[in-house]
Amino acid sequence: MGQTITEKIFSEHVGKKVYAGEIVRSPIDMVIGNDITTPISIRAFEDGGFEKLANPDGFAIVLDHFIPAKDIASANQAKISRDFAMKHNLKNFFDEKDMGIEHALLPEKGLVIPGDVIIGADSHTCTHGALGAFSTGMGSTDISFGMITGGNWFKVPESIKVVFKGKPAPFVTGKDLILEIIRILGVDGALYKALEFTGDTIQYLSMDDRFSLCNMAIEAGAKNGIVAYDEITKEFLDKVSAANGGLRAEPKIHYSDEDANYCQVIEIDVAKLEPVIAYPFLPSNGHSVSQAVSDNIRVDQVFIGSCTNGRLSDFKMAAEILAGKKVARHVRLILTPGTQKILREATKLGYIDTLVDAGAVVSNPTCGACLGGYMGILGDGEVCISTTNRNFVGRMGSRSSKIYLANSAVAAASAISGYITDPRSL
Repeated sequence: MGQTITEKIFSEHVGKKVYAGEIVRSPIDMVIGNDITTPISIRAFEDGGFEKLANPDGFAIVLDHFIPAKDIASANQAKISRDFAMKHNLKNFFDEKDMGIEHALLPEKGLVIPGDVIIGADSHTCTHGALGAFSTGMGSTDISFGMITGGNWFKVPESIKVVFKGKPAPFVTGKDLILEIIRILGVDGALYKALEFTGDTIQYLSMDDRFSLCNMAIEAGAKNGIVAYDEITKEFLDKVSAANGGLRAEPKIHYSDEDANYCQVIEIDVAKLEPVIAYPFLPSNGHSVSQAVSDNIRVDQVFIGSCTNGRLSDFKMAAEILAGKKVARHVRLILTPGTQKILREATKLGYIDTLVDAGAVVSNPTCGACLGGYMGILGDGEVCISTTNRNFVGRMGSRSSKIYLANSAVAAASAISGYITDPRSL
């Protein structure tokens, strides 16, 4: 029987053919922690009496949620990770000196490789499947086990094959494709399954689009999202390799067999898809942008950033829409780049000047606004259109606030009018 790409990645790691449903103990190529979750892992590691990491170069700590520290508690959280990184002389430790949101920064640094098995104590670790890796979120004690042993236990997931057909229309992005999938499946329709994204549409998706696509696989309950290696992947990795003096390891490239077994196949005609807006209070509450325009939804805040949409293409799209225009008087527009490199490139290309001239404020790379931590908290009854990945009750602040999820073009257009707006109308 043929295998899916996810089954092949685990087979290569455990040294024998394995299939969906089997329980395996697999080596891990990269373990990822951040400033919120890593202190718990460190405590478990040290309370167990362990002194050495099984694979120090395969462990990365990225301080990205509350950095620079927003208060004493977040400063002390970060201090635990800093002290541990210094004690163990971690090569892959990132704070204010080279900062970024973990799921944007690690691919940029060449630390995520096709064929990897990756775990992180953050649910959006599935982002890295865009590079043809198996990547998933786990709890902090699971991360500790990976730190200690260099491996972990997994049930090999069944796979749902998503076949995207056709060329996306203007302003239809990877964000819209995943919002449409979540609308179809619901928030638990892919529970503990792999979402394997295929079809002729993939050739039209940039790496930024693919990162967005895989980032939100968890919002359908999926264990991982994955896109097979192709020329676009190769071009991205070649640039990353040149910028970093090489990649962490050689890629191990896998493709699903024609006779691989899928528990479900979903086909979507992307050519007919409009930008998708997820209404409160679930990412699965998807509606067309046309519907949102007809609903005349007034917004108080527009947020462009996060591990979903804080990449260079997002700033380019926003700058092109906002060039020569102004943010509506009652709206605040907050922009958060995924990494310092993205910020520098966006500055060099003139996007930042254009956006600031329009009335935007640009922050350092941080997850702060996305999880309602800082740098963009919503007040009582306020409405935000956001390029982030979750719109649960109270996600970005007050429990009476509302979040609408959208792509960066819709967000930028809405900043101008002060209402959810179709960028095609501009």
